Amino acid sequence: MLKALYDYAVREGLAVPPGYAPKIIKYYISLSSAGDFLGFVPGSAEAVLCPDAGSLIRGKDKSNILAEKSDIVLGEPSQLKSKFFRNSLSEGGSFEPDLLICLKALEDTETFSKICEEAKNRKIKPLDRISFEVNGGSVLKSEAVKTWWPGFLSRLKGTKTDNNKTLCLITGQPTAPVATVPTVTGLADVGGNSNGSSLICFDKNSFCSYNLKQSANAPVSEEAFSYVKAGLDNLLKDAPILSGMKFVHWYDKPVPEENDMLAIEISGFGIEVEKEEEDDSDEYDDSKNPYEERRLANKKIESISTGENSPALASVYTIMLLSGVNGRVMVRRYEHGSYEDLQKSLDLWNSDLSLVNRSGSGKVIPYTLNWRFQGLLTKTKQKSSKKKTDERMGKELSGLTAVTLTSIISGTPLPDSAAVRALAYIRSQMLETDDENKTLSIPNSRAVQWLKVWLMRKHRSENKEEFLMEEYNPKHPDAAYHCGALMCVYANIQKMVMPEINASMISRYYSLASQNPALVIDTLSRQSTHHQEKITSTFWKNTYTKLLSDCYLAIGDKIPATLNLEQQSLFSLGYYQMQAELIRIINEYNAEKKKRDAEKKAAETTGKTDNQ
Repeated sequence: MLKALYDYAVREGLAVPPGYAPKIIKYYISLSSAGDFLGFVPGSAEAVLCPDAGSLIRGKDKSNILAEKSDIVLGEPSQLKSKFFRNSLSEGGSFEPDLLICLKALEDTETFSKICEEAKNRKIKPLDRISFEVNGGSVLKSEAVKTWWPGFLSRLKGTKTDNNKTLCLITGQPTAPVATVPTVTGLADVGGNSNGSSLICFDKNSFCSYNLKQSANAPVSEEAFSYVKAGLDNLLKDAPILSGMKFVHWYDKPVPEENDMLAIEISGFGIEVEKEEEDDSDEYDDSKNPYEERRLANKKIESISTGENSPALASVYTIMLLSGVNGRVMVRRYEHGSYEDLQKSLDLWNSDLSLVNRSGSGKVIPYTLNWRFQGLLTKTKQKSSKKKTDERMGKELSGLTAVTLTSIISGTPLPDSAAVRALAYIRSQMLETDDENKTLSIPNSRAVQWLKVWLMRKHRSENKEEFLMEEYNPKHPDAAYHCGALMCVYANIQKMVMPEINASMISRYYSLASQNPALVIDTLSRQSTHHQEKITSTFWKNTYTKLLSDCYLAIGDKIPATLNLEQQSLFSLGYYQMQAELIRIINEYNAEKKKRDAEKKAAETTGKTDNQ
């Protein structure tokens, strides 16, 4: 893992010399060569490479040099950190005279007062990082400072030069291991400290072995780890959050954005929906599917047999799920493997997810994985903010996310907990009644997709024949699937003749029927007999009669008394797909009726014109 991060940082040119860190400078105190205060010069938005003492500044008596928070740089000499800052300027002044000019400005009462007054006028905050310019040149860019700083930092750390070297875990080269490695930033929003979290940490006796102290238990050279830190800091900077964890990934070679399949799947080009419930009733144009951007990647595989030239793609991917706990970096998952295998696995994942939308007019839109996970949360009546939802995902799905990610990239079965959570979400949703919304309840498509993937991968691992399709399959062999479809037909019949009903058979019976269909189906059948007699349309009477007959024929002689987890999932899937099929039939019927009415009206108009 460390070597992979090291190689990534080297390849991307992210190396930061040991004892340095990129930082944003808010203001520079501008001084003349005589030490006169010229004013504050705003810094740029780009980070500047600054000397950094790492964990040493966590104490009460040390600070970083040359670039620090304004309350330290402009603090009273009696403050320990401010005193250390001035002392470092004094010592560095033997190498770089400009540092003595900076020290003079801080120690001269009149000049120091001017600086503090101007800082107050500019409303510079105590935590704003400031540095110095002398004659328009930043002291941070001084070559003399770069020569002096490593030795000063070494004395500060109390580093001893001895012959007790060991092999670096990262490079394999002999090294005197650094006692305390620099912290990693970018995990503050997933449990990490705002000041950074330790990737290698042996601060407890229980973490140590063979009488080794601190990081000697995992020896790394200061230079090598600076590459690891730079690489991880860069990856975490814009990493998406999955269930309370940062998702980072990279390839062993540069990959064009359109070929970065992991970014597409996790967060990059997927479709986010802001509403709590998705609306996939409109037809989705699959030609605009962002996953179709993978065609270049597919050509890479196809070229093996066709001989076509195609762009070179990365051969190895690496994935990490990270969070922070008590100042430490927690590696929740680490995966790496072949790009070609990854492509096949992600294509299989999206093939397994493929599902007709609720209107029966196309496919369910391609949600990002983060949004898809929200279909596994406990259903609540109150709408949650994004921050609150992220917190809930971190608590409820932290154990499921990493396992699911492994399933996605390896093509293995999903854990049973995914199906359990999806079913719980659907049952909660179907129990809800809304006096204002009189439309028929339909299972959440994201939750149904989880069930479909779980079923297909379970059957595949057991070498069973797959019968699940994007749309309703009247030839599916399991009775539980058709029991769900049967209940859907009964619900639609009731809705046709009683459109204003509040307590529908779905809200009353769905949960029980999805677990014990034999206790419910007969009741629904008796109720539906009266409803069917009220249907006046010959088309709909014949349509519903045929659908009911087909469902009972597929179920067979006996309705199941109880359903296990797999059968309960099939029940929900059968209900959802039958509902999509019915809406498709309804839309086609209405469109055809509208067309006939228009033709009839046009014919009547033409007849009147001819008579005139």
